[in-house]
Amino acid sequence: MGSAINKITQERLISLDVFRGFTICLMIVVNSPGLHDQIYSPLAHSDWNGVTTTDLVFPFFLFIVGVSAVLGLGKQVTSGLSEKTMVIKIIKRAAIIFALGILLNLFFSGFTSLRIPGVLQRIAIVFLICGLLFLKTDWKGQLKVGLMLLIGYWMAMVWIPVPGIGVGVLEPGKNLASWIDSQLIPFKMYKGTWDPEGLLSTLPALATAISGMLVGHIIKSNQDQKTQIIWIFLAGFLAFCFGSIWGWFFPMNKSIWTSSYVLYTSGIAAMTLASSIWFVDVMKFSKGLKLGIIFGANSIVAYMLHGVLKYPLYMLKFAVGETSYSVKSFIMESALSTGMDPKLASALWAFGFTSLCFVPIWVMYRKGIFIKV
Repeated sequence: MGSAINKITQERLISLDVFRGFTICLMIVVNSPGLHDQIYSPLAHSDWNGVTTTDLVFPFFLFIVGVSAVLGLGKQVTSGLSEKTMVIKIIKRAAIIFALGILLNLFFSGFTSLRIPGVLQRIAIVFLICGLLFLKTDWKGQLKVGLMLLIGYWMAMVWIPVPGIGVGVLEPGKNLASWIDSQLIPFKMYKGTWDPEGLLSTLPALATAISGMLVGHIIKSNQDQKTQIIWIFLAGFLAFCFGSIWGWFFPMNKSIWTSSYVLYTSGIAAMTLASSIWFVDVMKFSKGLKLGIIFGANSIVAYMLHGVLKYPLYMLKFAVGETSYSVKSFIMESALSTGMDPKLASALWAFGFTSLCFVPIWVMYRKGIFIKV
């Protein structure tokens, strides 16, 4: 396993892989409760305003997309690839990620209930724009774009009147982002009349990735690594503070991806990455972090796998006596019949399912198979 770690170290930033890997691990856990109405509060999304541990997962992914865009595309620039070639590669990669998201939606819903928006779809759009921004602007230009997105989104959400509702309403289904979703998004939406991965809210989500790009520029700079860590942690702490203060006026909210939510979560992401760089790259502490390294090395595969594995465990039925069960329902009912606390049973299923997803990813890692989209 040591040789595999060395191989990855030469190709990518191990601390970023650790951060990505633990994020994908947490994502699988929170996406896979045994009982959706019996969840420990840190493993559940906020009902509306506010941020739980679960609400950090998606912005962490987008932050990582931004960091990876700068580091990965930076290597391609130094290797001598032409801008035209890089643009084609960026568009191709974004299209593949978007298509994977659609395929995952089709796997569960079919064409009759097709949902166009989704997690991978938003990641694809954000990566596409970040890639083009990297080629066309420097870090100062990216900072300006990020700030304009945050301020512009805030002004739009609180000042532009929503037909039939009014100005400044930020309630579920009654805000500007929801109204735009209802007018422009075809087919099914996750919440009926609006979607948490909708169109307008993708703009501040792009700002989340841009915050990662800015951290990527720090990592690429000529400063020594300890100085980089200090700058990343300081920038993260300031973003966290500004996001907290902005949240007093523009509440932190994942579903509509408010500007305060962007700064708050990006700040935590930056401080987490700084800590990861310190422990992994500086202190060389990797024992106990291999879970993150392994999941991070094949993160897209892990995401797709967690969706596909749900079908045989959640959907396929078998009979026990006169009762029909899925694997999940049988295990959950068996656990509850022993008197186990429902939230504990729900959490144990989530961790067990995540462990099952880990097995093929670990096998791929052992065999040196790393699939990059």
